[in-house]
Amino acid sequence: MQLLKAIWDFFQNQILGMKWLNELIGGGLSAVGLDISNRWIGSIQFFVYDVIKIVVLLCLLIFIISYIQSYFPPERSKKILGRFHDIGANSAAALLGTVTPFCSCSSIPLFIGFTSAGLPLGVTFSFLISSPMVDLGSLVLLMSIFGAKVAILYVIFGLIIAVVGGTIIEKMHMEKHVESFILSAGSVDIESPDLTRKDRVEYAKEQTLSTFKKVFPYILIGVGIGAIIHNWIPQSWVVSLLGSKNPFGVILATLIGVPMYADIFGTIPIAEALLSKGAQLGTVLSFMMGVTTLSLPSMIMLRKAVKQKLLALFIAICTVGIIIVGYLFNALQTLIV
Repeated sequence: MQLLKAIWDFFQNQILGMKWLNELIGGGLSAVGLDISNRWIGSIQFFVYDVIKIVVLLCLLIFIISYIQSYFPPERSKKILGRFHDIGANSAAALLGTVTPFCSCSSIPLFIGFTSAGLPLGVTFSFLISSPMVDLGSLVLLMSIFGAKVAILYVIFGLIIAVVGGTIIEKMHMEKHVESFILSAGSVDIESPDLTRKDRVEYAKEQTLSTFKKVFPYILIGVGIGAIIHNWIPQSWVVSLLGSKNPFGVILATLIGVPMYADIFGTIPIAEALLSKGAQLGTVLSFMMGVTTLSLPSMIMLRKAVKQKLLALFIAICTVGIIIVGYLFNALQTLIV
C-alpha cells in the first residue's frame, strides 16, 4: 500500500503537477544571481512555471480529447442522445459535455444546434451546463493541484448540477421561451464520412491549435492574477474574505466569478493561489464554477437564443447549484484534502 501511495504521489506531484519544473526554474533564476524569495522574482517563477505547466497539459489533453471527439460529430451525438429518455437523456448529455473541451461561449453554438435539431430542451441545457464546467482536461489539471479526491468530486458535483438543472428545465416545459428562429431552424441530418486515422490526427491537431489560440490569452491573464495573489496579496486579506470565518465566502466568490470570462484552464492558477493563501476549498471551487459556467459574455450570447425568463431560470439553477456545492466542499474539506 505504501508503494502504491508513493507511486501515486510521484505521478500527481512530478508528472501532473510538474514540481520538478518549478524547482528547475527556481534553480535557473538562482543560478543567474536572482533571489527567488524576492516578491518580484517569486512572481516571475510562479508565472513561468504555471504557464508552461498549463500549456503542456492543455495541448496534450485537448489533442487526446479531440481525437476521441472525432468519433462523435454533432449528428452522431444527436442520434446517441435521441436513444435516451427522461433523466437518462440528461445524464447522457451531461456526460457528452465532459468530452467537449469548450468554454461557455463555444458551447452555445452546439447547444443551439442540438435544440434546432429537435432534442428536448432540458437535455440540451444539461449539455450546456456540463460542457464548460467539467471536462476530462479539467479533471487531470484539477488532480495536479487539488488531488484526485477533490478532482473527482468536482466532476461528479458538476454533472449533478447539469443533470438536475436540465431536468428542472424539462419539467417546467420552457420551450416557448426559446427564440422562434432556433425552433424553426431545423437541421439536415447528414451522416459524417468515415475518417481515417490520419484524418482524426489532423482534426485533433487543428482543434488543439484552435483551442490553444483562444485559450492562451486567458491562461496568461489567469496566471498573472495568480502570481499577484500568490506573492503580493496579504494572506490575512484572503482569509478574511474567503476563509472559514466568512460564512458568505462561497456566495461572494460565485458572484465575483460571474462577470469574468475564462475557461477552467485560466481559472486554475487563480484558484491555486487563493487556496495557498488560506481560502476555503469550496469557496475556491465555487469561484471556478461561476467563471466557467456563468460568465457575462456567454450569458449575452445565450440571450440571443433564449428569452429572459428561461435565461433567468438557467442562471438561478446554476448559481444555487454552485453555491450548494461550494458549501458541501467546505464541509468536507478536512476529509478530502
